[in-house]
Amino acid sequence: MFDDDDPLLERIRKLCAELPGTHEKVSHGRPAFFTKKVFAYYGGSFKPDGEWVQHPRSVMFQLDAGDRQALLEDGRTFVPAYLGPSGWIGVDLDEDTDWTELCELLDASYRLTAPKRLIAELDALAS
Repeated sequence: MFDDDDPLLERIRKLCAELPGTHEKVSHGRPAFFTKKVFAYYGGSFKPDGEWVQHPRSVMFQLDAGDRQALLEDGRTFVPAYLGPSGWIGVDLDEDTDWTELCELLDASYRLTAPKRLIAELDALAS
């Protein structure tokens, strides 16, 4: 379900690897980035009208309710199948992707899922 040589995937891998204690595994056919819990997936899909719509070059992550609602108003986002009801959102990637914003979204998802000691380690790196 993904191309291991995809340059966007490589960029996501690099960003996720900068977060303490992050590992990668393939879950449900997609790269998943996690500490104790998954905080990001590369690629996703949703089923708006009974037919699957694939978003192979996207990132899915979990956000708090306020951030999620604001991002849903953006046309490049989607509510992923299965994970959407648990607060996950997908963002399509392309040549216009705001990588600073994407880093902030990955950071927010990481902070919702990572153990406190890893969050403290991340904060220490930022100081």
